[in-house]
Amino acid sequence: MKFPLLLRIITAILLGIAIGSIASEQIVELFATFTGLFGNFLSFVIPLIILGFIAPGIGSMGRGAGKLLGITTGLAYGSTIAAGVLAFITASSIYPGLLQGQSAQQLENPEESLIEASFTVEMEPIMGVMAALIFSFILGLGIASLKSDALLNVMNDFRSIIQKVIEKVIIPLLPFHIFGIFANMTYAGQVGTILSVFAKVFVMIILLHIAYLVAMYGIAGGLQRINPFKMIRTMLPAYFTALGTQSSAATIPVTLKRVKKVGAREHVADFSVPLLATVHLAGSTITITSCAMAVMYMQGQSLVFGDIFPFILMLGVTMIAAPGVPGGAVMAAIGLLESMLGFGATMTSLMIALYLAQDSFGTATNVTGDGAITMIADRLTGGKVNQN
Repeated sequence: MKFPLLLRIITAILLGIAIGSIASEQIVELFATFTGLFGNFLSFVIPLIILGFIAPGIGSMGRGAGKLLGITTGLAYGSTIAAGVLAFITASSIYPGLLQGQSAQQLENPEESLIEASFTVEMEPIMGVMAALIFSFILGLGIASLKSDALLNVMNDFRSIIQKVIEKVIIPLLPFHIFGIFANMTYAGQVGTILSVFAKVFVMIILLHIAYLVAMYGIAGGLQRINPFKMIRTMLPAYFTALGTQSSAATIPVTLKRVKKVGAREHVADFSVPLLATVHLAGSTITITSCAMAVMYMQGQSLVFGDIFPFILMLGVTMIAAPGVPGGAVMAAIGLLESMLGFGATMTSLMIALYLAQDSFGTATNVTGDGAITMIADRLTGGKVNQN
């Protein structure tokens, strides 16, 4: 029997935790070396995935490309802002009771405790994520405008090559990558230490993620007239993949496959999923907003909507700069935390520690939410799911 991807991912997570708790440093270093090499390979391939799917997707849709681009981007940004507002409303209502009597404590940077790879091979991407995204837009819109089949055929062949890389290399090795990540984190004691301090905030954020996904799939299911919980169940492999990789971009192959299984039209999924992995960060916004407000509350600062809302608006744009890097969202947000919310060195350290403990859950929510956004965009551009 074929071992389903979801079970492989769950097994990898559980084995990583189990092995990481008993393995020697040399064994964990071996795992870290593999995850480092595979992570570098993913970083190299991610811009190619974006280029390979978005450019021919835009080119093949002709005049409809601009409409889909506008709808998808607008839905993604609106979803991100709504998620941040949801986090503010919930945190401002719950934190006074939830965090009463607790004060901030200085935590060490959790990244310092991880075992490093014994060696690494640099695999510099041919372009950055944002460069690939912009180039895909230019190339795809150019193909659509010229209405030339020659370049479109080249891009379609390029997409086929990338699909082979995904199917034959990335998907089979992904569970081993996830296993190595969790073994390293468990050996270092990183997650347990941080979660013991921030357990209450962690639970609240997870509940907010669930509420957000139910709401988004409720909207998507209502538009497509299918059971939203069935859609969520279909997307679970993407959720657990993102939980392990901590990267929306690295999860694109799995997300793409599951969105098509839900019923989105192929050309809409091929276009929207790589795009949304870059521009849709609702789960990370919930996490960053909730964590920032927790740190502010623990430092005795007031939680005012007039201060937080501009931060949320800018956050939705700023985090696009580093969506594919584990922990990249909070790193990209540090400038906003310092300039807009007045975070100092101690508050920034607390923020990073709290966020990194929950980064994978925010990323998993981003990825799973991509499926809902794709289904909504598919419906708004004339698509209808085949429910057979």
